[in-house]
Amino acid sequence: MTHHERDERLHTKLAGIDMCTPVLAASGTFGFGEEFADFVDLARLGGVMVKGTTLHPRRGNDGVRIAETPQGMLNCIGLENPGVDVFLQEILPRIRPYGMNVIVNISGSSIEDYAAVAERLNVPDVAAIEINISCPNVKEGGIVFGTDPHAAEAVVRAVRSATQKPVVVKLSPNVTSITEMACAVEAAGADMISLINTLIGMSIDIQKKKPVLGNRTGGLSGPAVKPVAVRMVYEVARVVHVPVIGMGGITSWEDAVEFFLAGASAVAVGTANFTDPTVTMKICDGLLHYMEEHGISHIREIVGMAQTD
Repeated sequence: MTHHERDERLHTKLAGIDMCTPVLAASGTFGFGEEFADFVDLARLGGVMVKGTTLHPRRGNDGVRIAETPQGMLNCIGLENPGVDVFLQEILPRIRPYGMNVIVNISGSSIEDYAAVAERLNVPDVAAIEINISCPNVKEGGIVFGTDPHAAEAVVRAVRSATQKPVVVKLSPNVTSITEMACAVEAAGADMISLINTLIGMSIDIQKKKPVLGNRTGGLSGPAVKPVAVRMVYEVARVVHVPVIGMGGITSWEDAVEFFLAGASAVAVGTANFTDPTVTMKICDGLLHYMEEHGISHIREIVGMAQTD
């Protein structure tokens, strides 16, 4: 089997982005990609969603930031990052030679912040922007952009007009209706939708009788959230016309297949990178094996196959 044939069966094009495979690395779990260069053929990934980037540098939250939970983990990193200017001047030139699609995950505490970051990232080596809308809107009294359809729509519109890049919107699962949010961001100009972001969780130390995390609550990720993610991807893929990137607890090729069947056109692997830095490559190989066994000539054939009327 030549490398070329291998690529063709998994080769995916979404919102104009050429992806060697439909397997991506999820934001916040893969640094800027370079940290995994010894373990992973970065160019074989569909893309690397780099660490959340903000307008100004952020030092993140104080206290304990990560806690293990059964079948998952909680994190409250607090968007610690060097800021968009350092990313553009120092990090981007350093990761350019790896030949991967760099998808920059952006966060803000106001609509203006998001637009300003998106505008600065309108440079050749950035493949797309992923908007993290699970952030509180400081100006609107802390309402989370991702839980209010009007706020979400406003952010997406602002980013959409600030950049020529494809815009991926990452949905928060902490909502009553995921389909309402998906339709709102699609209407506002999202080119792709990624889901799910983390669920809000908490862990309490029974000896100290206090919350474990410095921030009290944190984002729950890992295998524990997979059934929720599969359900939400399934629901969203039925109502939107843009491609969906599925994520949430994917640790194996079998998990990835579930997401494709639910309607995802690509998948992103997050927490599993911490336990096995080579997991994305194993998933690519496993998908090919599954396709051979089932007589599938291209991965797109199984997308949404589990959707029923």
